Amino acid sequence: MTTPQELKEIVSEGLLSFPVTDFDQNGDFNAKTYAARLEWLAPYGATALFAAGGTGELFSLAPEEYSDVIRTAVQTCAGKVPILAGAGGPTRTAIAYAQEAERQGAKGILLLPHYLTEASQDGIAAHVEQVCKSVKIGVIVYNRAQSRLSADSLARLAERCPNLVGFKDGIGDIEAMVSIRRKLGDRFSYLGGLPTAEVYAAAYRALGVPVYSSAVFNFVPKTAMDFYRAIAAGDHDTTNRLLDDFFLPYLEIRNRKAGYAVSIVKAGAKLVGHDAGPVRAPLTDLTGEELEMLNALIKKLGPQ
Repeated sequence: MTTPQELKEIVSEGLLSFPVTDFDQNGDFNAKTYAARLEWLAPYGATALFAAGGTGELFSLAPEEYSDVIRTAVQTCAGKVPILAGAGGPTRTAIAYAQEAERQGAKGILLLPHYLTEASQDGIAAHVEQVCKSVKIGVIVYNRAQSRLSADSLARLAERCPNLVGFKDGIGDIEAMVSIRRKLGDRFSYLGGLPTAEVYAAAYRALGVPVYSSAVFNFVPKTAMDFYRAIAAGDHDTTNRLLDDFFLPYLEIRNRKAGYAVSIVKAGAKLVGHDAGPVRAPLTDLTGEELEMLNALIKKLGPQ
């Protein structure tokens, strides 16, 4: 078993990503094409992959499907790249998912928001603490949507939960991020987690958050790695070129509809010959016109 501290070291450097989950035309999990996807992505150099994360449509998976997704990812990537598993939803559901991921051999847990229900700082902290104490593997908490922990709440959790080793920010509140980074120091590994994280990567690096998770790694993995290396090296010519030529036009498509942050990634995978099938409701797929726009952007990048 990977210890929590070992997990912290794994996710403290390099590029992270979260594979989309493959569905067939009937909308059922397709383990064969999902395994092929992971085999394709593994050699490109991501430090770790998050199975059944937000882009992996965790929120739409039934419990038995979740088990299949995590098992397939762990078995396919054994000895190649570490697999972390998403868990989320109501506290008991999140605990069940976390324990199942641990049983299947995942190296750690990314704890996604509890969804919808508004809650106090004490309530959110209790939710995180119960999930952490339900497993022995390391946990990274994802600050996003209704699940927003303050620096003080995180400090108390850090004392109570030795296996809480990471903090991923998907909110973009700079004041809060600076407060958390200064208060917690090196107690956590810090991950940038805003949608299309490349757009924010330089700013987050300046805040002491050098690691981020890339969605576009799902379909332009070489470009995703090139951008990460350019950010790490301070190569502004490369980052500015890729922002202007790809990422900012990409955002214009992604921002057309709510939920497209997932849909556009599946569309990209389809366009490069690694079709993951449709998204599940309530998400919607890109239109034909939007697919053509995205395809033009991908072709400009060249071979991957």
